[in-house]
Amino acid sequence: MNTSTIRILVIEDDEDDFFIIKEDIQRIPYQKFVIDWCPRYADGVDKMKKKEYDIYFVDYFLGAKTGLELLKEAIASGCQEPIVLLTGKGNHTIDMEAMQAGAYDYLVKSELNIEKLERCIRYSLERASAAKALKENERKFRTIFEKSNDMVFIANKDFSFRDVNPAGFELLGYSDDELKKMNFFSVFTGISPVKDIQDKLADKGMADDIEVNLLTKKKAVKDCILSIGREKDLDGEVYYQGIIHDISTLKKNERANLQLQKLAIAGRLVHTLAHEIRNPLNNISLSLSELIEQSKTNGSESDMYLNIIKRNSVRIGDIITELLDSSRPASIQVQKKPLQDILDESIESAMDRMTLKKIKLNKTYTSKKLEVLCDAEKLKIAFLNIIINAIEAMEEAKGHLTITLKTHGAEHLVIIKDNGAGISQENLTHLFEPYFTSKRNGMGLGLASTLNILQSHHASIDVQSQLEKGTAFTVTFKGA
Repeated sequence: MNTSTIRILVIEDDEDDFFIIKEDIQRIPYQKFVIDWCPRYADGVDKMKKKEYDIYFVDYFLGAKTGLELLKEAIASGCQEPIVLLTGKGNHTIDMEAMQAGAYDYLVKSELNIEKLERCIRYSLERASAAKALKENERKFRTIFEKSNDMVFIANKDFSFRDVNPAGFELLGYSDDELKKMNFFSVFTGISPVKDIQDKLADKGMADDIEVNLLTKKKAVKDCILSIGREKDLDGEVYYQGIIHDISTLKKNERANLQLQKLAIAGRLVHTLAHEIRNPLNNISLSLSELIEQSKTNGSESDMYLNIIKRNSVRIGDIITELLDSSRPASIQVQKKPLQDILDESIESAMDRMTLKKIKLNKTYTSKKLEVLCDAEKLKIAFLNIIINAIEAMEEAKGHLTITLKTHGAEHLVIIKDNGAGISQENLTHLFEPYFTSKRNGMGLGLASTLNILQSHHASIDVQSQLEKGTAFTVTFKGA
């Protein structure tokens, strides 16, 4: 056994039986014992609640009550130390009932000897120690499971959810009952590599640090990192356990920083080009003005050509101005105005295009007026650019444009969603770059200008898109 003293309480109403048991236990070699006697049921329960002993021997007959009743009452009150039930005669029914109630062993007093008692005490204490360690580990891991900010889950071998921690419910927006009726892969969306994950689990039994997109109950897309592994329980049944870390905010900030960097680079390029082009263009314009004056005096027949040169020189100058405007922070004059009114004015400006393409419009606004500090005219241009892009992405007579305005905490969200052709992942990374366009005759300045305007309003923009399914632009404002 061990070198420390083992404290034993014998709850037995027959003093002679107690002395026999005590004498046998004290004869066990290489171990020190402190053995106390308790003849009454009620006193026995009180002593067990105080947890002063390492192991208890309880007689089955204790006056009006039984040792089995004491066993159940002690365990119900929190006793974790091993309890051994004693009886005068062997009874298989009592034996089974005692074990089911939580007894560590069942001994017949007439069959007791030093060897049996030594083995009973040693095995019972070892089992109790292992059970305590297991419960302690379970408590620790349960705390980690419950308190983790990441989604922690267990799934059955068919990938149906078995258990999910509170962070998982918060991330996905489903209740416990709802998730347990769902398959793990049913919450995946976008570019999530489902087959790659399944292949890695089948081949290696794990898939670590995989970027996935999850779709919440409210149809929001979350950027996440998944780690999942295949395990087996004691019965050999396969199950899966994993952790999902939400990196949506990080990804959003990364995209915003990337957009700012791209705009800064493009801005420097535009200013350099504008300077290099405008100098010779000014010389051309001055020379042209002189030629036009001479032509008027001399009555030259080249007037038509000179006017063509003049018009195109002006056009080049206008393009340079437009390029410069798209690359510098938008100058805005702010005042409070409801987003509902700005959106309605933007929709009205695009109504002819929607009518011609037979696009169905669905507006969902919150009933409360959501005011923001803004330059309403500039903001209308930004919304109009997004709406026109959505209209152009949809097929005639098949398009559905959904514009939603809602609040989320202290923020106001404008969601402009279409069911058009969608945008490839490659093009998504270039979407707000100046001069990038997938349109045949586009200049690629519309969304660059939109981003410029929104950033001047301290608003953020996020885009989610799937090819052949559509695109959703989400613009987030801070409430006024």
